[in-house]
Amino acid sequence: MPFPFCSLSSYFLSQMHNMVLVSSSSSPSVVFRVKRYQPELVAPATPTPQEVKLLSDIDDQEVLRFHIHNIYIYRHNPSMEGKDPVKVIRDALSRTLVFYYPFAGRLGEGHGGKLMVDCTAEGVLFIEADADVPLDHLGEALQPPFPCSKELIYNVPGSDGILGCPLLLLQVTRFKCGGFTVGIRVNHAMVDATGIVQFMNAIAEISRGSHQPSILPVWCRELLSARNPPRITCNHREFEQVEDIKQWETIISCNGNMITRSFFFGPTEIASLRCLILNNNHQLGEEYTRFELITACLWYCLAKALQLSPEKQVRMYCVVNGRERFNPPMPIGYYGNVISSPAAVITVKKLCEDPFEYVVKLIKKAKAETTEEYMRSLADLMVIKGRPLTTRAWSFLVSKVTRIGFRKVDFGWGNAAYGGLVGGNVFGELSLMDYENANGEEGVLVPLYLPANAMERFAKEFDDFLRNTNQSTKSGQNKT
Repeated sequence: MPFPFCSLSSYFLSQMHNMVLVSSSSSPSVVFRVKRYQPELVAPATPTPQEVKLLSDIDDQEVLRFHIHNIYIYRHNPSMEGKDPVKVIRDALSRTLVFYYPFAGRLGEGHGGKLMVDCTAEGVLFIEADADVPLDHLGEALQPPFPCSKELIYNVPGSDGILGCPLLLLQVTRFKCGGFTVGIRVNHAMVDATGIVQFMNAIAEISRGSHQPSILPVWCRELLSARNPPRITCNHREFEQVEDIKQWETIISCNGNMITRSFFFGPTEIASLRCLILNNNHQLGEEYTRFELITACLWYCLAKALQLSPEKQVRMYCVVNGRERFNPPMPIGYYGNVISSPAAVITVKKLCEDPFEYVVKLIKKAKAETTEEYMRSLADLMVIKGRPLTTRAWSFLVSKVTRIGFRKVDFGWGNAAYGGLVGGNVFGELSLMDYENANGEEGVLVPLYLPANAMERFAKEFDDFLRNTNQSTKSGQNKT
């Protein structure tokens, strides 16, 4: 099926069939060729309802009007010899869209900019591609930064708008070894990380022969629409206005070229963080989660690496999945956004000098702010204040996508060797992903995107922190 959403030159269309030489700025020595075929629109396999569906006021946040990029990497599986992942996944995608038919529509705006999806069954973008190398060209460790990731999730010109464009793009790239990658770009206003994995698992189940997903999708976006009348009942510090935005931008720009690097927290690293808060009242900090410990560590190291002024207030937005915070819980199968980002706030001086446990407690407290009432107050705030943006000055944002199941998406070739965010391409955004390292250790991987010289300082602070060489004072305070 041709795609009519944008006008493309005949030159561009002809080039889609040519071999494209690509390389990675993060790994300049890595060069391979990708052959991308003409993108097509995949529509639902059978007729679906033609209707307009409103998004919720949580979906409708201005900050969610962008595209999420995920990648799944699969190694060669001899038992699947003779099966083409492109055909298997494309066919399954078409049948899955019968259940998830809003994805085949297009977003538009109603009164006051309210988002709604017009269920037109136009389809989602699908790209078939071939790489001329085996998967090991993506690196010894399959983790961000991935060389040539933009070629594995190709941004078809004119397709990446929020309104009037395909809501989802899927690219399957075969590699010479028999492995393949599945890249997905999806409009965040439609879905959160939990919803993405639910949708991908639906495609995977149908790829393996199921007639329908084991978890059927639930729309019900009215569950998270503003109350009548709307009322703000909670303190949403993520929307406070912050001064000195230009100074913050200067700090970033003056630090040099931006690069990506991933950091791993395995059992040893987590144990080291727990030891930092060992005292007479706690048993190795067992009351704190990995998320809280890791986030506090990252926050400290970032403040040191960016050489932030001691008197400045810095924020850490903690993205929280609110599904289980409702009574009763949100329906199983709900794939819209059920997330909030309450803020932990502290001065740089206190962040770097107070006991580590104090910072961990701030993160724990911020997470706990997400309640059912907080989510309803957030939806009301969007209506009352006209979808304000969270401030990005002097701020970081952390999300946890461990235990969601990215790596367990199985199209028939087994679990993904890597599954999750492409990662590390937005300054100040941190994503905690489950990961197995080369030694077979399960842990948490965090890709970072920082100026090159700040990354060097971060790596040193990170190593020092875990060895407790720069934290002896803190550790001593915690033990008294």
